[in-house]
Amino acid sequence: MNLTRRSLLALAGMGGLGLASCKRERIREEEPPAPVEEPEPVEEEVPEEPQEDYSEFEDLALDMDAWSYDKEHDCYYQLALPYCIKPGSEQYESLSIFVPGAYLTGIEKGRTYSCTVAPTAQVGQFTPTTAPIAMPINAPTCSAQECPTTYSYEGLDRYLKAGIVYVYAGFRGRSGGYESTTQEYFSGGAPWPVADLKAAVRFLRYNASVLPCDTSRVFAFGSGGGGGIGFLLGVSGDAPAFQPYLEAVGAATHDIEGKDLSDGVYGLATWCTMGSFESADAAYEWMMGRYANTGTRGEGTWTKMLSEDLADAYGAYVNGLGLVDDEGALLQLDRIDDGTYSGGTYYDSLVRVVSDAAEDFIGRMEFPYAAVPLDVSPRIFPGNPNLGTAVASGPATTEGTDASTAAGVAGVRQIQATVYDTLEGYISTLNGDNRWITYNPNTGKADITGLWGFVTACRQPDKDVCAYDHIDRSGLANQLFGTDEQPTLHYDAMVSDLLESQRERYATGEGWDEKLVSEWRGDLVETDALEQTVQDRVAMSDPLAFLDEASAEGGAVQVAPHWRMLTGLFQSETTLVGEYNLSRALAAHEDVQDVSFQAVWGAGFELAERAGDPEDNLVAWIVSCCPEQEGAVQEAEQEASQNEAASGESDANATETAGESDSSEVESEGAASESEAAEAASEGDAASAEAESE
Repeated sequence: MNLTRRSLLALAGMGGLGLASCKRERIREEEPPAPVEEPEPVEEEVPEEPQEDYSEFEDLALDMDAWSYDKEHDCYYQLALPYCIKPGSEQYESLSIFVPGAYLTGIEKGRTYSCTVAPTAQVGQFTPTTAPIAMPINAPTCSAQECPTTYSYEGLDRYLKAGIVYVYAGFRGRSGGYESTTQEYFSGGAPWPVADLKAAVRFLRYNASVLPCDTSRVFAFGSGGGGGIGFLLGVSGDAPAFQPYLEAVGAATHDIEGKDLSDGVYGLATWCTMGSFESADAAYEWMMGRYANTGTRGEGTWTKMLSEDLADAYGAYVNGLGLVDDEGALLQLDRIDDGTYSGGTYYDSLVRVVSDAAEDFIGRMEFPYAAVPLDVSPRIFPGNPNLGTAVASGPATTEGTDASTAAGVAGVRQIQATVYDTLEGYISTLNGDNRWITYNPNTGKADITGLWGFVTACRQPDKDVCAYDHIDRSGLANQLFGTDEQPTLHYDAMVSDLLESQRERYATGEGWDEKLVSEWRGDLVETDALEQTVQDRVAMSDPLAFLDEASAEGGAVQVAPHWRMLTGLFQSETTLVGEYNLSRALAAHEDVQDVSFQAVWGAGFELAERAGDPEDNLVAWIVSCCPEQEGAVQEAEQEASQNEAASGESDANATETAGESDSSEVESEGAASESEAAEAASEGDAASAEAESE
């Protein structure tokens, strides 16, 4: 057998292993192995979950010992409560609350009252758990709204007597400013007015457990610019775009138990509001500007060309919105034979809005009819006595007024009215030399041939081309999109695109300035303190964009379910179509329950209503949006009764437990005495036995 060296080494190794194995086996047979003790199981330490600290916003907690009370009007109130923990302006970022007296039970403690909610109270159809909140926006020109620091009941009566809690929140306006006390500068402009109000809504929900109302039912309302702020508040609930601004002011994000807080609202009421800034200049030219030929729309001017181009751009814009009517039919603009967008379902629908308003108005007219000049003095919503109570004048009459006695009397004005003796005279005056409106008294129907006749007779433009984004940056909207460094800026991207693409053609017109191209383009990319560009902020000011986002995000953005919108037809401060577009988009949105949009014939830039007082109508609408479940009051009373019974039973159980404890102690003491007696007897017997033994 031939074996190599490596094979031999391998065999030697195997033999060694075999011997070692045999040896170990013999050891096992001779000495059985000792039992192996298994180690005791070691319990794994489970790391403790970190305790969440939800006290971040505890400074926003409402002090229920700090209420003031108006005994005459039965109203509890607290003034100037900060609604965020890092306010940009202490002067504006606070709110005041006014509560129907029945909702609280107060104990007087010096100058204030310590209050608890009265669960069984009822005012109107509401209880402290169902009462809605009304929140005014007194900013027709997007000016700042200061929170009231002094109390006045004037104007609150209609709200509180209906069972509504009234909350007057301050907010910053279209531009920055300086604190009145410290003279420190604070930022303003878009989107701060909306962001501030969102913080105010979150404050209310942070304190939902102690407030005598349903904080999910917040109704905001305003006119003009205030209505525009309301639009955005209503369509952008919890929108991520506002989060950096809310974080900057320390708005509450969760309550004391860690529950997320929403800033969505329940309902919006607006009057004469513009709508989208993105398309406002184009909308103005399409609705009114294109029918004018004077001033900046005069022939030969470059701005006349811009007016026509903006009107054309609006047609393309509308056709991209995808708006539908009540039957779901697409609303579109069509070009007619002159090349303008003056036909199609959108155009016809808008004409119907105007004719419906005419039918309503003429159907209620009584002749002779006295038409007075429109008074556009703003109506101030109540809550802040420092603002006064300016109210737009209603229709005046010359009957019973003697000019000789009225002259010089305080509080009396003479207004020259135009008196129409007959319906025929009124319609004839409207038509002038161009017959554009007819009315059939037998059917009550008004027919309008088109927008040209209506605009020419009733709604002539009083703004220049670039109605809102002024060419010289002097408009209020230019302030709204300014920054801390540049207080006024251009913001309209439609205008900027046209200046860029049509510069050679515009250069042939009178008044053209080439530097406008670069100025407009440069302004759009300017950033605010939070690094948001002007274009970003314009997008945050477009209600239609948020409606699209709400649909796309599948509920991440909250849209108010209830809307009431009115606009005066005889004014050219706003476009009409901005509100109309929003009303159509809202009506098609799945989260919206009801939308009321009415154009008011004969009304100007005011709280336009077809009948009745605007605020009375507002209150009635709020109440109608909050139908109460049957037996809501009875349920509250039953719950209160059960709580009282439970409290009484708890006291009885405590007494019974105390009695049982006393009885147990007596029994224990008795048993101890018996034991001691037995022990003494045993000791006595032992002593006797011992004595006998001795």
